[in-house]
Amino acid sequence: MDVAFRIDRTSPVPLYFQLSQQLEKAIEHGKLPPGTLLGNEIELAGRLGLSRPTVRQAIQALVEKGLLVRRRGVGTQVVHSQVRRPLELSSLYEDLEAAGLRPTTRVLDCSLVPAPGEVAAALGVPEGAEVHRIERLRLTHDDPIAYLRNFLPPRTLEPTAAELEATGLYRLMRASGTTLHSARQSIGARAASREEAELLCEPKGAPLLSMRRTTFDDTGRAVEFGSHLYRASRYTFEHQLLIRP
Repeated sequence: MDVAFRIDRTSPVPLYFQLSQQLEKAIEHGKLPPGTLLGNEIELAGRLGLSRPTVRQAIQALVEKGLLVRRRGVGTQVVHSQVRRPLELSSLYEDLEAAGLRPTTRVLDCSLVPAPGEVAAALGVPEGAEVHRIERLRLTHDDPIAYLRNFLPPRTLEPTAAELEATGLYRLMRASGTTLHSARQSIGARAASREEAELLCEPKGAPLLSMRRTTFDDTGRAVEFGSHLYRASRYTFEHQLLIRP
């Protein structure tokens, strides 16, 4: 582990909390990737000049957050952190970038298809009309976290697989002149099918978060319909709630 930690003994912030915060940032920013061994508490305490109980408390705080795990015979190890995504009109790619998680994309399909009933209704086109279908697997640190299916009406955007691998769909839409204004979204959950489980590296029947979203431009026209699946073990939606006066 080559990450340097700075402990300020003059600060009113508890030493264990300083250490846990710095460890958490190093994990979230990829400086301590999944699988990294931290060594035992005695070694870490010696390196930092801290007491063993202080180090144990810092590690326990991150174990409870799901960022570290204690493995018998192995030691304390970094595990995959959970993606926390705000409920706002943004793309997963941009949210992961902002969190420093280095997103990558594997394009599974990018073609013109007849619009199924649900897609046609969402986009306001006749059923069977030609729409763009885009299927992608979104990954961080080579680990899949989401299976994304998006449908675009004709003449909205014709992205190539190379473009979709390089950046997010919403960024491409904005670059093409589309002004994303608002969206209607629903969130649910269901069990993974065999195919979905294989794509997302989960066992068949594992819980998945589902999201359906119809996005509108500044003229009120539907410009995208998305049907996405997220690994519940790696992903949460966050939303700020205000009390109505």
